[in-house]
Amino acid sequence: MSNLVVWILCIIYFICLSSLTSTANDDQDLFAFEPVRAQSLNVGTAKPRKRYLLYSINPGEGFNLRRDVYMRVASLVKMMNDKEDWTLVLPPWGPLYHWKTEGLKRDKYLWKTFFDIQSLNLYVPVIEFEDFLTENGPVIDDVLYLQHFEGDRFTGHFEEKIEETECIEAPRYSKHADGKYRGWFWGYERVAAKNFHCLSAQGFAAIVIPALRSNYSKARSVLIDRAETLLHNRYGDEDYWQARRSLRFAKPLIDMGDAFRRDRLDSTDDGDITTLHPDWRDHQVKPGHAIGGPYIAAHLRRRDFLYGHRDDVPSINRTALQLLPLIEKYKAKKVFIASDAPDEEFEELKLYIPIAIRYVPPKEILKKYGDGGVAIIDQWICAHARYFVGTSVSTFSFRIQEEREILGFDPDVTFNRLCGDKQESCEQPARWKIRY
Repeated sequence: MSNLVVWILCIIYFICLSSLTSTANDDQDLFAFEPVRAQSLNVGTAKPRKRYLLYSINPGEGFNLRRDVYMRVASLVKMMNDKEDWTLVLPPWGPLYHWKTEGLKRDKYLWKTFFDIQSLNLYVPVIEFEDFLTENGPVIDDVLYLQHFEGDRFTGHFEEKIEETECIEAPRYSKHADGKYRGWFWGYERVAAKNFHCLSAQGFAAIVIPALRSNYSKARSVLIDRAETLLHNRYGDEDYWQARRSLRFAKPLIDMGDAFRRDRLDSTDDGDITTLHPDWRDHQVKPGHAIGGPYIAAHLRRRDFLYGHRDDVPSINRTALQLLPLIEKYKAKKVFIASDAPDEEFEELKLYIPIAIRYVPPKEILKKYGDGGVAIIDQWICAHARYFVGTSVSTFSFRIQEEREILGFDPDVTFNRLCGDKQESCEQPARWKIRY
């Protein structure tokens, strides 16, 4: 082939490639970073640029609701990664309203303190916020502050909608002299944002995808604040349970819970038939597979529930009256109590049920893992009981019920709740059964 022919072919090749690239850039419906599909030119496929999705939650929300919001956002990232390359940035924990231990309501607890990061990464790519700072630096490109539509009231017709609007309430961010926005950012003073936007939103998590792919497509890092505004894309389906199954506890906390089960409750995974496969993707059991340890467990929510849900929360006496028949029915050697009740209330319960027991963490464990770590140990112990009964509308109880579904307990010994003093009987929890 002559040099002239080679030059002509090269010119034609670059003209075609330039035309394809220009067309993609001019189309507003395409991502600015979407790779050119050029199989016919045999030049390969470009890799999408890496982007970071951060999220934050209303400060008043508790530990277990935050775990639920994580699943909503993780599912969103999984959906977007069908075409893009997003990494979910895990927001540091604390201080939370329900963490009451004096002197330990600190912030900046990393996710690895409470959860198995390697397990999370088997569902979607995740990194700690501090690792994000190392990779990206302390400046976030866009903050999207979600809010409900002004004046909207649910009328029986649900409609998904989202739009950038004026801020209805003053957000927790302000613009400084350098043009950047500063706010809480989990207690990291150096962190700031280039741009800030208020978005009124109503719908499932996927409703933000078009905005992330168009209006904010140039941003490498995007923070969605008030992420609890977004609903689960598909609550209770296989994808929901994949996200939930990946949310395994940190091994040190599991080990401490297992030690308490073994030493105080005569409970082991082999005897209880509750052994988990090391990889959650390979763990699948039928309902009724697990037996549980020779104890029953109860989550008895007190404190703010005594005011916010007074009709559904029983007195200590009424609690005992409900637990005593269960002790006899399941021939329980112990009754494990997970509760935020003060010591005097627990001692009152022990007058009725001498075999009642609770987990009291050593000071060094409480100092290292805080109230969040103690809550996880409580949940882990409750999850392995032969029978579990929780508190109405408590996300703490919900998470235990999910854990028991994963372990393979019969729904009859999982989805139960205590009745209030004025309730002869009460509606029991909805049975959100695991799906694989």
